[in-house]
Amino acid sequence: MGFAGFAGHKYLNLETFKKSGDGVKTPVWFAADPASDLATDAARLYAYTTGNSGKVKRIRNNGRVRIAPCDMRGNLLGEWVDARAEIVTGAEAAYGNRLLNKKYVPWKQLLNFFASFRRRGRIGFVIRPVGNEAKKGQ
Repeated sequence: MGFAGFAGHKYLNLETFKKSGDGVKTPVWFAADPASDLATDAARLYAYTTGNSGKVKRIRNNGRVRIAPCDMRGNLLGEWVDARAEIVTGAEAAYGNRLLNKKYVPWKQLLNFFASFRRRGRIGFVIRPVGNEAKKGQ
């Protein structure tokens, strides 16, 4: 299972789900955790968004997501993968932010600079594969 298909990509298409069950797809930057093997169920991808975004509301309501590698416009470059997303805070959020800063130099730093003038905070989240055991229970 895992996220091996995301290696070398800059964007992933994140599909989150409304209470109605309708999916909302959004291309986002992501960074893979180098401490986890992307080809296994232990893989972790980090992403972030503004704190008041619809993605945050949908992830808090339902952590089930689908992801696929894509280009900056959301055009798919690979297959959809079932996953779980979870809002992270503290040390884990800081770790994910460092990974994103490293991957997207200098663009992420520029966005952070301009975001500092706004009152909308940034929210980090981690995406994990849905293991075969979890799929059986769905």
